Amino acid sequence: MNTIEKITVRESKVLKLNNVLIREVKENEFMEINKVAYMMESFIKSKGNTIVGPMINYSTASADESGKVKVTIKFMVQLKNPIHNVEAPYELKNQIRVANCLFARFSDKEENLQFAYSKLQLHAFENDIKLKGDSYTVFVENKEGKMIADVFMEVQKGDATFEGI
Repeated sequence: MNTIEKITVRESKVLKLNNVLIREVKENEFMEINKVAYMMESFIKSKGNTIVGPMINYSTASADESGKVKVTIKFMVQLKNPIHNVEAPYELKNQIRVANCLFARFSDKEENLQFAYSKLQLHAFENDIKLKGDSYTVFVENKEGKMIADVFMEVQKGDATFEGI
């Protein structure tokens, strides 16, 4: 039996990011996601800046009036220094603070990352916790076929309506 836990879950965690450069990935770019990440890194270098820490993937899904589901994905990175005069498709936020999150530390093969999301959703279900519907995935490490990722899912505040970043 494996004694190393592949997914550990914690409640009431806070995600705090500083000098965050954000880029939404358009639907027609989903198949070229690596290219989008590379272009983001090139943009940062062209501004004479550097990335601090790993990339963060924000995702959420919403339905329009007709019931069609729209998936929103945003890449986020923390920068050493803020960039002034950020142009589209990028935006900069001085700080993002997401309080009261369910948290999972995932440690296994990348193709099994979906189980971290499922485990958080199951934990929320079993403990009568209402999730807001979005997630932040921090890609901590990926080497030798094993990934470490931290997944944050914001807990819904009372009867709050959905509000993404």
